[in-house]
Amino acid sequence: MIYHQLAMLTRRRFLRFLLGFPLFSAFSFRVEETWPNPLLPPRTVGDSIGQFFKGEELHYGIGVWLFKQVAVGKLNFKELGEKGRYIATLQGETLGILGWVARYRVDTYRSIMEEVEDGRRLRSISFEEDVKIGEKLRRQAHFFDYQKRKWIQVRQRKDGSKIRTEEEIPPGMVYDDFVTASYNFRYGVYGGVERGKKYTVATFPKKGATSYVVRVASKEEEEKRRKSEKVKEDKEYFVNLQLDPEVTHSKEGLIEGWLSKDLYPMEGRIKDVFLFGDVKGTLIKNTKT
Repeated sequence: MIYHQLAMLTRRRFLRFLLGFPLFSAFSFRVEETWPNPLLPPRTVGDSIGQFFKGEELHYGIGVWLFKQVAVGKLNFKELGEKGRYIATLQGETLGILGWVARYRVDTYRSIMEEVEDGRRLRSISFEEDVKIGEKLRRQAHFFDYQKRKWIQVRQRKDGSKIRTEEEIPPGMVYDDFVTASYNFRYGVYGGVERGKKYTVATFPKKGATSYVVRVASKEEEEKRRKSEKVKEDKEYFVNLQLDPEVTHSKEGLIEGWLSKDLYPMEGRIKDVFLFGDVKGTLIKNTKT
């Protein structure tokens, strides 16, 4: 029965759902342009946004049911050879029984970014999504040319053939992929995080793009959570993210979790996922070189 359930969800892109979406996308914010005070001063005097995050690496474990770790993920941020350019890579892979059922699937997201606004913001130049299952590789890439205002998408099929499409970037619009947006959010590009506040978040650009709402818990709600969950002091903000239940394959579409003082995800949980119950992701290591 368990093998059958795992196989069913594998056909629904299990790893992207488990790792890429609930744990990272849920906490990678892109506040709409209508928000006031979109920029804050740099958090460290003399450090650009890229230098602030350079060398950071976050490791996560994903668990379901009684299995504490059915998948792992790693997010790192590195400097490229060209001044002011950086690359962030998020990679996740299945383990154990799930790894065998999913043919040891590996999902990789790579974002190449450039510093703009005098080093106070990152802007995505390209964003790649790779899915490797066994020996087969699928790739989708997005390229952003702001001088020509072109958004180019290239999709590689399993047989190696490619499909290319091109769309116009509206004047004044900046497309932040979810990886780039997470660093901008933590640096304060979109404004400060306040308890009891709601944020309207835009999705990565696509046809029929929608927005969703993130709510930072009030101090009173946060304290109740801390007592009931026996939360450690390193977890600073409790947040709720409400999505369409069809997106999360869950009963209510609710994602909740804790952010650290530096606003990276410490823990994320999707409630009542179809076939699996609660799905939980937890930070297991944070390093910086």
